[in-house]
Amino acid sequence: MFRKILIANRGEIACRVIKTARKMGIATVAVYSDADRNALHVRMADEAVHIGPAPANQSYIVIDKIMDAIRQTGAEAVHPGYGFLSENMKFAEALAAEGVAFIGPPASAIEAMGDKITSKKLAAEAGVSTVPGYMGLIADADEAVKISNEIGYPVMIKASAGGGGKGMRIAWNDEEAREGFQSSKNEAASSFGDDRIFIEKFVTQPRHIEIQVLADSHGNTLYLHERECSIQRRNQKVIEEAPSPFLDEATRKAMGEQACALAAAVGYTSAGTVEFIVDGSRNFYFLEMNTRLQVEHPVTELITGVDLVEQMIRVAAGEELAFKQSDLKINGWAIESRLYAEDPYRNFLPSIGRLTRYRPPEEVAEPARAVRNDTGVYEGGEISMYYDPMIAKLCTWAPTRAKAVEEMRLALDEFELEGIGHNLPFLSAVMDHPRFVSGEITTAFIAEEYPDGFEGAQLGDDLLHRVAAGACAMNRVAEIRRARVSGRMDNHERVVGTEWVVNIDGQSLPATIAADREGATVTLAGQEFRITSDWKPGQPLARLSINGTPLVMKVGKLPGGFRLRLRGADLKVHVFSKRQARLAQLMPEKVPADTSKLLLCPMPGMVVSVAVQEGDEVYEGQALATIEAMKMENILRAERKGKVAKINAAAGASLAVDEVIMEFE
Repeated sequence: MFRKILIANRGEIACRVIKTARKMGIATVAVYSDADRNALHVRMADEAVHIGPAPANQSYIVIDKIMDAIRQTGAEAVHPGYGFLSENMKFAEALAAEGVAFIGPPASAIEAMGDKITSKKLAAEAGVSTVPGYMGLIADADEAVKISNEIGYPVMIKASAGGGGKGMRIAWNDEEAREGFQSSKNEAASSFGDDRIFIEKFVTQPRHIEIQVLADSHGNTLYLHERECSIQRRNQKVIEEAPSPFLDEATRKAMGEQACALAAAVGYTSAGTVEFIVDGSRNFYFLEMNTRLQVEHPVTELITGVDLVEQMIRVAAGEELAFKQSDLKINGWAIESRLYAEDPYRNFLPSIGRLTRYRPPEEVAEPARAVRNDTGVYEGGEISMYYDPMIAKLCTWAPTRAKAVEEMRLALDEFELEGIGHNLPFLSAVMDHPRFVSGEITTAFIAEEYPDGFEGAQLGDDLLHRVAAGACAMNRVAEIRRARVSGRMDNHERVVGTEWVVNIDGQSLPATIAADREGATVTLAGQEFRITSDWKPGQPLARLSINGTPLVMKVGKLPGGFRLRLRGADLKVHVFSKRQARLAQLMPEKVPADTSKLLLCPMPGMVVSVAVQEGDEVYEGQALATIEAMKMENILRAERKGKVAKINAAAGASLAVDEVIMEFE
């Protein structure tokens, strides 16, 4: 077994590999850029080597710099994580030439299956059903439009060397094909150093289901069942689960055996993933093979009990798999939510800044439930504009899907994160969405259910009334605290009012409260709510039990009430006396400033290009400017007809959130 391995990656996956290596008694080496000098993976590793400036193409994906770090530290093997060099054949070859083990597949398998064009050709030759498309290289945007018309819209424009949703666009017409080709090409060049593009038919209403495979060098190839990855945004997976709620045992077996056959055909070893799209009749079509560890691998680990990183290390060391296909059973259900530094209220655009508060839920591993959080950040750390916006992967496990979803609801509500925009509210809202709860999902779920973006969840009356009752009980605790601080409480006893009015989400609900030593009973909306909690004023998280059911809320202070966040909703809740409630109705509402004649930068980023000039007439949907952040290009379009009055930013400018790019008459 290896004594020391180097992790050629950063963030949460580097931390994940370090944890398993530590468990196996293997020393670890981290590499880091200028931006990651104080990163968590650097702190966790036994050694760390600086490899260059912040941009990945000057540090993490420079093979020579990684090789220098290996020589400096005497590492015997390298785990590449995912992204960066994980599917780079030249890197695997460089390691082999140096006599260093690559904790991944052989270079020949990376070459055969890591390239999407080549892998589709090989799959077709092997008799695997593939999606119609053009696998040749595409010279320019004109050719991309021509090919798209031949295939038939909609089409998917994809980077051959791509992954993680980068370099991918869906085009529904010639204009989108032209724009998508150039943006995909640019993203592919900056993210992977390879700007080759191919086009395939975009299958509508598909489910994205992938098979985890594991193979050793002794001829054993197994599948560890499937993961459902249909909840996607901009082709980037957001929520995954294992197993899929859609597959039956026969389809699962057929997909697994096909995935293994494909892996064996290219001499694959290590962990890998074969991705499929599956239609409503459970017909499945090969998409690609990822010759690396997947981001969503924890859900497979939770339902099988297999540590995939450990198996990758053992296979790389020449060991034979210690289990057989018949040993791999499905135990329970696991859900993964990807926590991203992106603002759902701004169309999920990237957000950067310092984590002023970062308190994940407690990790547990019990017979009936589990909570796991794979992360690479810490409170006080900074989210950089240079890398992927993922902050953490929150996973829950339970014996059934319904219980795993409920565990995820509570875990998301307990996750405290402040300082940047993030998608926690959106993840919480999905957990309560009827389509997700039923398992009737497709890759179009987000586009169909949130066509105008995410504006917060609307709670049903039942949950809203529970929140109102909880706020009433919390207000009583706060009233007692205020009385003590002011000296108005004699011998720690003071009669706090029993009649209140709770204003919540446009509703005004009269409430009465009766308290005892164990808790309080709130009567509201014709119901009684028995509430117990150890919450104290000033605590940012309230854990309550309401009629025996747990309720977790993030708490902020407001005059006369609370800001309460849960289940994707952000609520201003006021608890008034009857007189205060009457006076509150007379208060005017603050009107937000009019920004309808301004194009504001929706995220911190750099202006790639400005597509119009002062004096130009623009029409609804016309491209106005392109902003790049976190390796992704975002085209800003006109919301209505107008005339450009002034342009405030030029190509190359670095802008902050809400900085004015242009003004309209």
